[in-house]
Formats: sequence, structure tokens, C-alpha cells
Amino acid sequence: MRDPYEVLGLPKNASAAEIKKAFRRLAKKHHPDANKNDPKAAARFAELNSAYEILGDEDKRKAYDRGEIDAEGKPRFADFSGFRQGAGPQPGFGGGETIFETFTHGPGGSRRTSSRGGQRGGFEDFLGDLFGSFGGRTATHDFSDMGTAAAGHGADITAALTVSLAEAARGATKRLRLPTGKEVEVKIPAGIASGQTIRLRGQGLSGSREPGDALITIHLAPHAELKPDGDDLRAEVTIPLADAVLGASARVPTLDGAVELKIPPWTTSGRTFRLKGKGLPNRSGGHGDLLVSVQIALPEARDPELEALMRNKREAKR
Repeated sequence: MRDPYEVLGLPKNASAAEIKKAFRRLAKKHHPDANKNDPKAAARFAELNSAYEILGDEDKRKAYDRGEIDAEGKPRFADFSGFRQGAGPQPGFGGGETIFETFTHGPGGSRRTSSRGGQRGGFEDFLGDLFGSFGGRTATHDFSDMGTAAAGHGADITAALTVSLAEAARGATKRLRLPTGKEVEVKIPAGIASGQTIRLRGQGLSGSREPGDALITIHLAPHAELKPDGDDLRAEVTIPLADAVLGASARVPTLDGAVELKIPPWTTSGRTFRLKGKGLPNRSGGHGDLLVSVQIALPEARDPELEALMRNKREAKR
């Protein structure tokens, strides 16, 4: 991926407000719904989301500026020369069993819950957590002896993958280059949340008995108009004062394209409408809702007639 600053057309000293403004402007310009005849629009839009996912987060931006993560938000692993025996899987596509899991920590040690409902604890999970703890830092340690740890189990490796809101909602298959240099395809299950982890069996570093695993942390790229709220999605729509008083229809975004929302007369600013089933997948097999908040915009230019009407109404109440 290109430099996030280049993607957003900004200098490295751009303020947070400038970053947000540039993203909103470009996201509206390149949104697939507004460029349905352009096959490259989706790719440009995804690139914008990935760039803003880095620069729109203060900590990630600092880590990127320091060179600790790359343009995709993945840690930069500085040195794998310590693995002198069994240099790990060779580049190329490998399957590897994909298991969707969430990690938790407690008094009993590190545990993980997978899509199969099983749990395990102990040193093997602790080793995985150790490798996952580097976060955005550059790994400069020498792990030459770790390949024989845990009774011959190779060391786990970590990586990060950014997906769009639509990909997280519907599921997808993404190509990812691991820190070892190997490329794999990662199956994204529908309904995955930001921060959750996918384990690829056998895609870690080689061991005398079996290779370790690859732990892929999923990050959700910001959407230009939709914001996740649990299983629901939230959006805002701005309408003119006349539509708020008299009623109208407004186009609102969804993951399946824009839809018409009927605005009843005398709608106040901040009123929220619920579009059932237009949210994210949930555990019950259904979907959450889309919650649309209405904001009222006054005319851009001063309107003497409107001011006179409001003045008369205010004086009539006295």
C-alpha cells in the first residue's frame, strides 16, 4: 500500500482536523455508490479507508511516523536471522487451518475461545501471547531458541489485517503477507469485530515437532458514513429546515447502497429513525439495525423572509 499521507494528499505535519477533512472529502468522491461504472472505485475507496485507519488514530499515526508499523498497520519485524535452523515456511500460498478466536486473560492464565467452542491454556498460549504483545513495536530480539519451545512447537507470529466494514459484515477472503515473507489467504468470517483474532494453524515458525501458528488481528477501516455500534450501525443525515417542517424524503447510506428514508413533518434535530435489519450480522443469525440521526441545516445565506417570519412568531408568543 502507498504512504497514507500520499493517499490522502497531505503533508506529514497535517493536523488531525485536516486529516479528517481530507478523508471525508475523498471518501465521498471515490465511494463505490457514487462511481458504479468505475471498476477501480472500490479499490481506491479501500485504500482511503486503510490510510485513514492509520492516520486517523493518534497512536497508530505516531507508530507509523516512527517506522514501527507499515502502511497497512502491520508491525515491521526487523530481524529474522536468529532462526538459523528451519527458516520457516517458504514464500507461496499455503492453506493453514483458519480458526476464528478471541483471547482473554485471567487468574488461570491465558485462554482463547475458538469458533469450535474449545479452550486451552498454559505455556503454548502464553508463548502466543508473548509474540502478540509486541503490538506496533519493531521486534529486535533474537528468538533463535524459540523454535524448540513448548516441546518442539514452533513460535507463533503476529500480523494485522485491515478490512472494510462491508467485508467484516459479509465475510471475505483477503491476501496477506506474513512477517516471514509467506503469502496466505485469510478467510474473514461474516460479523467479525475490530480487534478480534484469526489463527492460521501451521503458518508460524518451524519447530522440531510442528510449526507455530499465525495470529492475525483484524482492524476495521473507518467508513465514511456508517459507524458500528454493537450489532447496529449509526449514520447521520442532514436536511434543510423546510424539509424538517414540511416533511420530505432523504437518501441514507447502508451497506447495500443508499435507500430513501421518509422524514415526517415537524421532525426535530437529533431525532433518530430505525431501519430494521440494515445493521451488522449478529449471533442469532439475523442483523442489527441502522440508526439514522437527523440534523437540520439552516440556509447557507441569510434569508430575510425567514428571519422576519421567526421574529414575528417570537413576538407573537410574548
